[in-house]
Amino acid sequence: MSAALTLATPDHLEQLLPLVAAFHEHHGIDQSDAARRAGLTPLLEGIPHGTCYLIGPARAPIGYIVISFGWSLEFGGLDGFIDEFYLRRAVRGRGIATEVLNALPKALSGAGLKALHLEVSHGNERAQRLYSRAGFRARPDYHLMTRAF
Repeated sequence: MSAALTLATPDHLEQLLPLVAAFHEHHGIDQSDAARRAGLTPLLEGIPHGTCYLIGPARAPIGYIVISFGWSLEFGGLDGFIDEFYLRRAVRGRGIATEVLNALPKALSGAGLKALHLEVSHGNERAQRLYSRAGFRARPDYHLMTRAF
């Protein structure tokens, strides 16, 4: 099984929608198909605020990852936030997630990305170990806070 990354385009929308729906169901995110489509479409059309990669064969992806872009004075420029990362259940535990997380800096550093962030549930020790193996570290004295509009 390959962890190849393919930059998603509008042609991949119909392949991505069921993967995103599965991710949302797994995490209890209540969102309509129309809202998912509206959120994905600008990313696939090249909006500069983020990107989406298919994981595995482009014709039959086994997952996806979405990165949102921001700007950080602390990190000296463009930074990214892993917004969603999903692999089909049948392919988990095979090292694919680690391959993806190790390939991302190579794929994004050419665009000037200086840092990549993510959030993980305090109780999800398996994911924490995965992210730690891929070089992510908790920042002492910091935790993510959110205000939704």
